[in-house]
Amino acid sequence: MKNVLKQWNRFSLVQQIIIGLIIGIIFALTIPDAGTPITIFGTLFVGALKAIAPLLVLFLVMAAISQHKKGQQTNMKSVITLYLLGTFAAAVVGVVASFLFPVSISLADPPEDTAAPGGLGEVLQTLLLNVVDNPVSALVNSNFIGILAWSVLFGLALRSAPDTTKTMIAGVSDAITKVITWVIKFAPLGIMGLVYQSISENGLSSLASYGQVLALLLGSMVFVALVVNPLIAFIYIRQNPYPLVFTCLKESGITAFFTRSSAANIPVNMKLSEKLGLNKDSYSVSIPLGATINMAGAAITISVLTLATVHTLNIEVNFVTALLLSVLAAISACGASGVAGGSLLLIPLASSLFGVPADVAMQVVGIGFIIGVVQDSTETALNSSTDVLFTAVAEFKDRRKAGEKISISNKTA
Repeated sequence: MKNVLKQWNRFSLVQQIIIGLIIGIIFALTIPDAGTPITIFGTLFVGALKAIAPLLVLFLVMAAISQHKKGQQTNMKSVITLYLLGTFAAAVVGVVASFLFPVSISLADPPEDTAAPGGLGEVLQTLLLNVVDNPVSALVNSNFIGILAWSVLFGLALRSAPDTTKTMIAGVSDAITKVITWVIKFAPLGIMGLVYQSISENGLSSLASYGQVLALLLGSMVFVALVVNPLIAFIYIRQNPYPLVFTCLKESGITAFFTRSSAANIPVNMKLSEKLGLNKDSYSVSIPLGATINMAGAAITISVLTLATVHTLNIEVNFVTALLLSVLAAISACGASGVAGGSLLLIPLASSLFGVPADVAMQVVGIGFIIGVVQDSTETALNSSTDVLFTAVAEFKDRRKAGEKISISNKTA
């Protein structure tokens, strides 16, 4: 057994997930009546994610806000504005794409009594009531909107706390992130159980819906990378942005695609920022910050998978309510975990806006891990490359205003 585990650990998580996916399909086709002995793995995996996700949101956001420092003379205001604008724009792209190309996904035992919101007023009322929910109750009942609101307030209150207290909060956040990495190590088994249950109940056609969702996700991310981000950059620097865009995609996006971690790609982005001749006082802060809050890919993932769930449950949503989802997706994306698949754990937050039960939302998280072999890599590549892009754009904008010549030719690539 020890040798088997040693051989298994030689495979990357992506390879392990692919193996789990294949085994799940084989079991579903050969022993469709096996039932619980196989589906239990998917149930346990979803249960573990459901249990740890509320704590993740609470401590991750709280730690990030409490650690913020004042008084640094940088162009961080412009960088943060670009981060938030880019993330919101990506969320809008995900929503618009979901309206133009609506897709559904196969869920095991979807509820039949899920009621659609009565309108924007009802959605806003539900949102406000969830915001002021008891923080302990919010944790117990997985009220992610309430958890997000209280974590922001606690984070702001802790900004004046002693450094030892902030260190303790950051340590707890790191510990929860570590636990999540342990849970994700069991993703191959969990995905095997989820795929088995989906195919044994719905047939192989259920896999087609995953392909449609993946195509919608990747198409939206490519559109943001090659159209939306360059447009934002052009508005700021008034020059052809594509040499800079392609440089960031080539030197940052490719490595991020394979590491699947914005945090792990920080050294690469720092080196690229130096190569671009940027101000170290700015990029030494903006690059690590971007790995936390600049999450265009995560915003797309949250928006698209949430609306796919809504379409599957036949919940009618008007465009104004979907625009509210864009805001919520952008905000929640800023708190996405730095581990692989971290944005998927925030889907229940967005789904709760439409009354989607946590159990159903966690099934969608499981589906996200199935398609995450490609989706999460592309998402991370978009997120990480945009960190450098917007850091450079903010500085080039200041240089343009100061009358300096901006050089963003292909020589940087």
